[in-house]
Amino acid sequence: MPKALDHIALVVRDPARSGQLFARVFDDAVVHSGTGDHDTEVQLGGGICLILVAGEPPATRNGDHIAFAVSRHEQRACARRLEAMGLGYVYARGDSALYFDDYDNHVFELDVVED
Repeated sequence: MPKALDHIALVVRDPARSGQLFARVFDDAVVHSGTGDHDTEVQLGGGICLILVAGEPPATRNGDHIAFAVSRHEQRACARRLEAMGLGYVYARGDSALYFDDYDNHVFELDVVED
């Protein structure tokens, strides 16, 4: 039986560019080039690993998304970084959830949990 989530793989057009997006949004992101020219690995605090693989991403957004548990302070800091990059986001459920998307139609949620 699974004990934990090992990683999340996302197909993106430009893994290095997408890796830098995460590095700019999340101040604890560590980006590594993968073993080949096509992969980039992003390590986020709390042991979250994203593998970014070069390919043709989803053509459109749908209801699929990845939700990260964050504090309100972290959520607000990420919102400021998204604004500074000129990227849009939407608050939902009052302001306890913030949704943003990457360059390739993947949607991410910053879900506020109490510290």
